[in-house]
Amino acid sequence: MGRLTGGDPSLLRRINSAVVLHTLRAADSPTLTHLVQLTGLSRPTVEGVVEGLIESGLVVEAPAEEGARRQGRPARRFRFRAEAGHLLGIEIGAHRVSALLSDLSGRVLGSVQHDVDESAPADRRLACARDTVADLLRQAGVARDSLRAVGVAGPGIVEADGTVRLGTALPGWTGLPLGERLRKSFRCPVLVENDANAAAVAEHWKGAAAGSDDVVFVLAGLSPGAGSLIGGRLHRGFGGAAGEIGALHLLGRGATPETLLSTTGEPLHPLDEAQVARVFTLAREGDARARDAMRRFIQRLVHDVAALVLALDPEIVVIGGWAAGLDGVLDPLREELARYCLRPPQVALSVLGEAAVATGALRLALDHVEEQLFAVEGTVTARR
Repeated sequence: MGRLTGGDPSLLRRINSAVVLHTLRAADSPTLTHLVQLTGLSRPTVEGVVEGLIESGLVVEAPAEEGARRQGRPARRFRFRAEAGHLLGIEIGAHRVSALLSDLSGRVLGSVQHDVDESAPADRRLACARDTVADLLRQAGVARDSLRAVGVAGPGIVEADGTVRLGTALPGWTGLPLGERLRKSFRCPVLVENDANAAAVAEHWKGAAAGSDDVVFVLAGLSPGAGSLIGGRLHRGFGGAAGEIGALHLLGRGATPETLLSTTGEPLHPLDEAQVARVFTLAREGDARARDAMRRFIQRLVHDVAALVLALDPEIVVIGGWAAGLDGVLDPLREELARYCLRPPQVALSVLGEAAVATGALRLALDHVEEQLFAVEGTVTARR
């Protein structure tokens, strides 16, 4: 795989290898001369590094251009072999397990989603995750041993080793050694992250927050969560509990979000997205009770988001989560944040939608591989 480790004979050789490989991935089949110009390294150094990378399988000689073939011996060209390995991003949620497969450049090659019952125990949910991955690899024609890293994201407070310290959204989730359990299914690193954190990373990578380094992503729901990037780095907090805004109502001992969004006087089930969608639909159709419920919910959501905005001063707040009804939240949220916040941020709807969490998990895996291949310091998702 070409992993760069402290056991290599020369630190300088490792640095040169990382520089050349990083340049090759960014360039379009450069020649040796072009690589020398781009890297600033000597020609013998670049030539030696390229030959070593070819032996490792990470670089291959590219076909000569058609025009050059008619002009004598063409200059050799090289390219990074993104197909030399693969990455997985997996979302384990209340109602579904989703998986994305990519090459080493992060280009998505396929996706599979399986439904799972909200009441499913942890073992059944993990079995669903394994089945989802197996189906994806089979459909894509990719061997399991080509996987170089797997990112996994789900609800709950996640410790550095992948253990879910607290996860009330899913049965049997609290205390689950999720990373340890999943590592038994793979021969590569498995990195576990909170779902809102993963979604924040995804929107920063290729979504509504691309280009912004101070970001808050709100995973809207009856028990909302949030992920944030501060100065371009994912902020987890000391124990991984940053962004758990779903517990803010406890400070005032107020009504639970399930009660606020109810139109019947009976609290909604925290995981019943269909019930929530019906309330939003009725509100759009003019039902007075549903509109009152939606107003109460938006007010609570504004308070939750405002607490983070006042503390973190993000450039943009991205709202994601439910597939239906969230577009009606944006304007009221903008108006209320303008009232509460000293410097109101931009407010945008998630571009990635339901794919945000799995996409963030994939980015987690890609960051890990980039750290190994390119000796990148301080990636977005690296743990301190």
